[in-house]
Amino acid sequence: MLKTLYSKAASLLIVGMMAIALVVPAAVGAQDPFGLGDADNINVGTSTNLKQDIADIVNILLGFLGILAVVIILYAGFKWMTASGNEEQVGEARKMLLQAVIGLVIIMAAWVITNFVVQNIGGAVGQPATVETQ
Repeated sequence: MLKTLYSKAASLLIVGMMAIALVVPAAVGAQDPFGLGDADNINVGTSTNLKQDIADIVNILLGFLGILAVVIILYAGFKWMTASGNEEQVGEARKMLLQAVIGLVIIMAAWVITNFVVQNIGGAVGQPATVETQ
């Protein structure tokens, strides 16, 4: 009984915090509270440089994967904190956290390798590519 009350209270607290995080920036009059204005700076398909377009698309995809990995890390931490001493749930959360961190390291390494390859291919053919980070 007490365990279900705690889990309901924790869920309500998380939902409340998420609602506050979504409402407060708009309530205080932030001009672009969610960073949607940055979508104009993507510029995929506006240049004539195919290498740059491919680099932009890869950077966007790796950015989404990075966000997904961070969300999984947060979920694993929440799962660990709400395990209430249950070793099975703690083990699952620990395994999920380790896998998410490994995934995040792989995503960062892929980003570094992609930028290195794009810059060196551009230099090899006489057109140095400028990889724009966001």
